[in-house]
Amino acid sequence: MTLEGLSDVRGVTPKTAGVASAIRLPAPSGERHGVRMTSPGRLRRLSGTAMATAVAVLVSACGGGGSGSDPTPGAAATATTTSPTTSAATSGTTATGTAATESGATGTMTGVVITVSDSEFGPMLFDGRGQAIYLFDEETTAQPACYGDCAAAWPPVLTEGSPQAMGNTRGDLLGTTVRDDGSLQVTYGGHPLYFYADEDPGQVLCHDVEGFGGTWLVVTPEGEAAPA
Repeated sequence: MTLEGLSDVRGVTPKTAGVASAIRLPAPSGERHGVRMTSPGRLRRLSGTAMATAVAVLVSACGGGGSGSDPTPGAAATATTTSPTTSAATSGTTATGTAATESGATGTMTGVVITVSDSEFGPMLFDGRGQAIYLFDEETTAQPACYGDCAAAWPPVLTEGSPQAMGNTRGDLLGTTVRDDGSLQVTYGGHPLYFYADEDPGQVLCHDVEGFGGTWLVVTPEGEAAPA
């Protein structure tokens, strides 16, 4: 199978530059450490297989798909570790992650914490747990368009109160939008925000990944997509 043949697997188009350099290929023909090595022709076939396998792993790391597809998020291939910090006076935990507590005349509500930390793509948004945050470039307004299978692979960043800006996050860019089910989704710079379902805190696996008819990109503190 060629690399071109893999480019549309599950609607995800990975960036393959540098994959070859990360693959350890078999040594040339001969014997080494008592093991008989393969012939040059076999080596070429193995090299192609190794390359295809590496690309398949990259594809599976970021679930995506076209309209109506069935994305199944796979195992993480690589990770970028970050250490975002928060300083809420009091905090609680919601389904969307660490949340700051705010009190008002109507009672106590919790707002998800949005903070900034460094990554290989430069400073970017995370939630209070260190979960990477993305925008979807097909959404040109604050109205979300990612539902169904899309929202299963890319869960919206939800909040139960006003989102809380921490660190270098700009509070004037934070906002919310109402989803079809009535839940509040966090926006930043007018962009609805999302997580990737199969990432752990501190991982940034899916920047500049295509799926569900658009491209998913991490978000800078200025409210723009980080460079691809």
